[in-house]
Amino acid sequence: MAEETRGICVRDVSAKAFIKAYAEHLKNSDKFELPTWADLVKTSVANELAPYGDDWYYIRAASIARKVYLRPGVGVGQLRKWYGGNKRNGTKTEHFRKANAGIIRSVLLQLEEMKVTEKCENGGRRMTRVGQQDLDRIAMSVSRDVEEEED
Repeated sequence: MAEETRGICVRDVSAKAFIKAYAEHLKNSDKFELPTWADLVKTSVANELAPYGDDWYYIRAASIARKVYLRPGVGVGQLRKWYGGNKRNGTKTEHFRKANAGIIRSVLLQLEEMKVTEKCENGGRRMTRVGQQDLDRIAMSVSRDVEEEED
């Protein structure tokens, strides 16, 4: 543990553990709010029902923040493709459908208000210095938790 000199970043921890921890951070934050329509909306045209979990919006927001961290310049269109899926048409052939843009846009706007992300000159979003430090700090705590569980 003493031989490691560099800091832990988001790339160094598992996606599942990081997203869970950052979603909990967003849920406890007073700056990030759950929209009134969150219990009614579907995440994609391909889905038949809305998400079951109560925290799905925070989990999606944490996942989007991680995506923007890993790929600066990512926009709503690319994120729609990432979160989309196959629409099952019964006996007919499946077809790919993009995800709901309104959810992604509202998450990005809230992250922008929190000063976690900012718009790029060429379009898309990137992390601010404050946002990068915030995500790296949470990644560090996740890394410490994993090390403690192993010991």
